[in-house]
Amino acid sequence: MASWRDRLGGRIAVLLVGAAALLSIVAGIGGIVTQPATRLPFVALLPEGATELAGFTGALTGFVLLIAAYGLRRGLRAGWYAAVVLLPLTAVQGLVGSTVAGPPLVGLSLAALVAVVLNRRVFAGEVDLTTTQWASLAGLVGSLGYSTAGAFALADEFTNITTVTDAVYFSVVTASTVGYGDVTPTSPVAKWFAMSALVLNVAAFAVALGVLFTPLIEARLTNALGRMTDSDIDLLADHVIVLGHGELTEPLIDELIDAGADFLVVTPDEAVARALRDREGVRVLTADPSDEETLQRAKVGEARAVVAATNNDAEDALSILTARQLNPEVTIVAAATERENVNKLKRAGANTVISPATIGGHLIVESALGADDTEAVAERLLDDGDVTDG
Repeated sequence: MASWRDRLGGRIAVLLVGAAALLSIVAGIGGIVTQPATRLPFVALLPEGATELAGFTGALTGFVLLIAAYGLRRGLRAGWYAAVVLLPLTAVQGLVGSTVAGPPLVGLSLAALVAVVLNRRVFAGEVDLTTTQWASLAGLVGSLGYSTAGAFALADEFTNITTVTDAVYFSVVTASTVGYGDVTPTSPVAKWFAMSALVLNVAAFAVALGVLFTPLIEARLTNALGRMTDSDIDLLADHVIVLGHGELTEPLIDELIDAGADFLVVTPDEAVARALRDREGVRVLTADPSDEETLQRAKVGEARAVVAATNNDAEDALSILTARQLNPEVTIVAAATERENVNKLKRAGANTVISPATIGGHLIVESALGADDTEAVAERLLDDGDVTDG
């Protein structure tokens, strides 16, 4: 279970890595376009072409580091490994290939590296790819390997292929369907090979893009509809589950937000879910709060408390009963719309049941009788066995 210090450290690490990635891109482009006279003094001591190479690789490293920052944001261990490898590289590239952006990039990269290493335990999530996704990646790598190996083996039957780099270039250009025309087959065998490489690479890229990016698009759509993805739910621990939504729920949500507590609202109403999702700090799961599968997905077994406070006591009782069966130890608090339903909600499994109608009646009467000590009134309400049972 991550403490608030761990979560804060993890957020700082993600921000630093993201900032280092953006600065690496800027510094890399700057190293390409600036004149040698404007670069740092010691750059003149480096081999010819080192600054231009570092500029190109720095920009590329920055983009890859952005992907690593996204992985860190999702708590993935793969993102942690990528950041640990790439951050020292961005620091070196900052010294070699950039202009005045070099020193800030070095400092930011090292600070990000320290933050990532110190918060290693926060990033423990595993990359959860389906068999289809792994197969699509394997197909992509295999098709590129096939075209690279074949082009290098048939180098004498192609123009401008003399090294492995040339063969890789041919593979990427062919797979992307760009076709610059600088590498062409000169024999029937090479032409047949080029056609097969084109078909395999284009098909592999198309399948991989569809299989790998479709879940990301679906995740964006589910967020727009007020739903949570599995990765979001996996981050929940020691949280409060709010079962259902109604007029009584709104003040509870405001209090939970003010308290900075992690909580999850479970409601079957998609319109309500969308409205709640737009509010900062509110997680929503669009599903039936009385369903066992829903509460298991909401990680009721790891929840610190469950709250049921809608305007329907019967639905609340069913949700409470399900939650109690799944987690006999969790604290369940309920609000009874009707006073006569207080005992029913207790029998369903609630530890504490509060009747807003009874509380309102007490307050009105006390105010009418001229009571000034509101704290004493609150203590009486909390001690009243008909109103609450702690």
